[in-house]
Amino acid sequence: MHNDRTITEARLKRVLEERIRPAVHPESVPLEVSVWHAPGEPAPVAEGLAAPRTPVAVGTEWGPAWGTSWFTVSGAVPEAWAGRTVEALLDLGFDENMTGFQCEGLVYRPDGSPVKGLNPRNQWVRIAERATGGEPVLLHIEAAANPVILDYHPFVPTELGDRETADDGPRYRLTRMDLAVFDRTVWELVQDLDVLGQLMHELPVDSPRRWEILRAVERALDAVNLQDVGGTAARARERLTNVLAAPAHASAHRISAVGHAHIDSAWLWPLRETVRKVARTTANMTALLEDEPDFVYAMSQAQQFAWIKEHRPEVYARVKKAVAEGRFVPVGGMWVESDTNMPGSEALARQFTHGKRFFLEEFGIETEEVWLPDSFGYSAALPQLVRLAGAKWFLTQKISWSQTNTFPHHTFWWEGLDGTRVFTHFPPIDTYNSQLSGRELAHAERNFREKGGATRSLAPTGWGDGGGGTTREMLARAKRLADLEGSAKVVFEKPSAFFEKAHAEYADAPVWAGELYLELHRATLTSQARTKQGNRRSEHLLREAELWAATAAVRVPGFPYPYEALDRLWKTVLLHQFHDILPGTSIAWVHREAARTYAEVAAGLESLIADALGALAGDGDGDGGGDGAGRAAVVFNAAPHARGGVPALGAAVREEPSAASSGTAVEPREDGGFVLDNGLLTVVVDERGLLVSVYDRRAGRETLAPGAAGNLLQLHQDFPNMWDAWDVDRFYRNTVTDLTDVDALERTDDGGAVRLVRTFGSSRVEQRITLPEGERRVEVETEVDWHETEKFLKAAFPLDVHTDRVAAETQFGHLHRPTHTNTSWDAAKFEACAHRFLHVEEPGWGVALVDDSTYGYDVTRAARDGSGTGGVGTVTTLRLSLLRAPRFPDPRTDQGVHRFRYALVPGASVGDAVREGHWINLPERCVPGAPAGVAPLVSVDNDAVVVSAVKLADDGSGDVVVRLYESLGGRASARLTAGFEVGEMTVCDLLERPLGPVTESLSLRPFEIVTLRLRRG
Repeated sequence: MHNDRTITEARLKRVLEERIRPAVHPESVPLEVSVWHAPGEPAPVAEGLAAPRTPVAVGTEWGPAWGTSWFTVSGAVPEAWAGRTVEALLDLGFDENMTGFQCEGLVYRPDGSPVKGLNPRNQWVRIAERATGGEPVLLHIEAAANPVILDYHPFVPTELGDRETADDGPRYRLTRMDLAVFDRTVWELVQDLDVLGQLMHELPVDSPRRWEILRAVERALDAVNLQDVGGTAARARERLTNVLAAPAHASAHRISAVGHAHIDSAWLWPLRETVRKVARTTANMTALLEDEPDFVYAMSQAQQFAWIKEHRPEVYARVKKAVAEGRFVPVGGMWVESDTNMPGSEALARQFTHGKRFFLEEFGIETEEVWLPDSFGYSAALPQLVRLAGAKWFLTQKISWSQTNTFPHHTFWWEGLDGTRVFTHFPPIDTYNSQLSGRELAHAERNFREKGGATRSLAPTGWGDGGGGTTREMLARAKRLADLEGSAKVVFEKPSAFFEKAHAEYADAPVWAGELYLELHRATLTSQARTKQGNRRSEHLLREAELWAATAAVRVPGFPYPYEALDRLWKTVLLHQFHDILPGTSIAWVHREAARTYAEVAAGLESLIADALGALAGDGDGDGGGDGAGRAAVVFNAAPHARGGVPALGAAVREEPSAASSGTAVEPREDGGFVLDNGLLTVVVDERGLLVSVYDRRAGRETLAPGAAGNLLQLHQDFPNMWDAWDVDRFYRNTVTDLTDVDALERTDDGGAVRLVRTFGSSRVEQRITLPEGERRVEVETEVDWHETEKFLKAAFPLDVHTDRVAAETQFGHLHRPTHTNTSWDAAKFEACAHRFLHVEEPGWGVALVDDSTYGYDVTRAARDGSGTGGVGTVTTLRLSLLRAPRFPDPRTDQGVHRFRYALVPGASVGDAVREGHWINLPERCVPGAPAGVAPLVSVDNDAVVVSAVKLADDGSGDVVVRLYESLGGRASARLTAGFEVGEMTVCDLLERPLGPVTESLSLRPFEIVTLRLRRG
């Protein structure tokens, strides 16, 4: 037989696209169109429906960036179409390749009830299954002119990312506003040919199955009369019956499709637009559920459900009905799909408590799977939190984006810091926006790494990132692929059904221990410093507000615990931990709003704290005099360790709060610079303003490497190959400028610190170096007026420490990462995340670097004397990542003034690092009041056991909830003492549900988290 394969394949492509697909809607008539352009921000639905309209025609331009236009389309079904299926085709000016990233619409009936969303892949609205001739048609469209930020030439700086800087010119042109006949038979033929054509291209050329499909397609095309597609479509479908009926191989891979629309809670659009994106998508999906009995749709992020409930109650009613039917499935159990690298311990725990509680209260559903397909790496603390939240499965996809190493598993047990394991799946289809295309399914089957041990994987199916969801075409593919020779078997089912089956067949799956580090998007640990500082500060203020409000509620009769305010503020902070907000990868509008929101959160929490401290401190009666007005100064310590005579989680009178510089000598050097000495450390600041010696007098050893300088600010060119705000590529290290020129170097007016000023490029930095009395801690306060572009600023500390690993704090503990680059896995971690501390050590002596607001760091090793010869030891250099200046998606990222505080702690153990990290983030509060002080509400007798939260139970019972964890990575015994009468103490899960009784004596495994509920007796 002659080989005519390529000719037939080319024939299929042209006939399908140019003749058959257009015949799905063979007849059409134009609708009349009118419009109202809403001024400013989006108008309420009632206002948009009622606003006066102006007639417009197809071809009219509309929509300034971020504007909203309300279109009305009207007409009547032609008499000749009686009994036929009729649809409205509404094209706002779509580009089908930009689903979720451009204009969108939500269609309403005249009574204001929503019909469905419009997007580039979903432009139809069903008018009638069997139309009546003359039937009137009237629809309203709330159209959003969201600009395309990530265009065909990606990562180009644009001012469109903020309404304040975007131009006001029209961005779209109405393309089609028609009524049309829908030919179901032709549509089904399109789906037949589409599935077979895609499958055919994925089969080997010498496969008999490929040639069977080719010949069947050829016969079907021969049966189509190109001048009467509708009249011959049924005959063409008959010629495909046998080839579509051939069953899949018994060993075919099994794919559980789950309807999905990944909707970023903010990214290339502001939060307010996400509210509307969610409404459009859920309106579409609930409509599709009504039409397709086999369809199952899953949606994560409790925040997004809450938005619909608040802003689109009519859509939410449809969602609740579909959830009750078991086909609209809440998943994830978190408030948002958060970043998991940077949220603090309690914040990550509260993502689960607030998310799971919402699903329980609204739907009575206990979500069992954690759904995080798109976050930028996954903390080693997660497995324990997942299990403590009552979940048992974990799903991600993003690890497939890693640049260097291919992750070895798709279904596995993930073991966290404490040894807890969670059954985890990483879909081999390598997308969370699957279309169930032939290419995707073939890739999933070939790519699946568990062959021979497992047989199934999951495919989140639907347009996503900006929403859109599953389409009727995707469902048509799934029906044809349920049991089709040459393809994986596809079935729509709930994620829980997939996980139950996957677990049952592969209970002995391999184990991956430690974090799931993403070898990409490492700059997300630094971009948009203000957002990160707002998060860090908010987390610690929330800790204080809960602690002091709980203490006051127990100790002060009648003091009201601010349940509602704390709930609202927590949810605001959790929202801003979404994986494109906290990582700094959203448009300028998002981060501008975030800065304002964090300021409001801080003000609200400071007010709550002040109320509680005022109630606890009391009025005083004149004894003690600490503030010069006859009243004592009460010092409150919210940190989990005592300091300066003030107990952990309590308060004490300190008549003269210690000044940072008291007892520290600051003397000039002959060669320039200064020497600071407090009896514990001797610190030398040279004429360049750099630390050239930090001598630990107790240990008798130098902290800094010979000939090296600490607190060295270093500036790198920073222009990654793509994903500007997300990425830092390793080659950034190839060029570096050490900032050693100093404009001013002086002792401060109070004589207790050294102040220096540097200028570089268009920027200015001012630093204050302090050695506090009685502390082994060199503090550096840094203010940077930053006006660089595509630069990366680091603060370096080259340490005379030989070690092959660094300890970096993460949630509820710390993990070790290599300081070397032995393997490609080690080398890929050239930028990583730490919370409040980094720690390196040789046996018996270590150094901590603590900070109040940064997350990114790097660590390198070099030969101690720089010669590269053996036998001389190594220098371990820790560098904090301070600032970046990418231009996409925010062209003015981080321009302006920033303040950082960090400290070097010589002679520190890991326990010292834990303590110092808390201290720098939780400064003492000094308020006037009674001299008696405030005893801690709870105390623990082992410093290795850290209290992460003290609060009242969320159910309003008045019970006290204490969360604590083992912080050093070893076994720990501790006794919890309550400063109030306790009727009963139980161990609880994260949602404060009892797991069993416990005594005050606790035994914790390494990094174990324990939540205790204390009923007041």
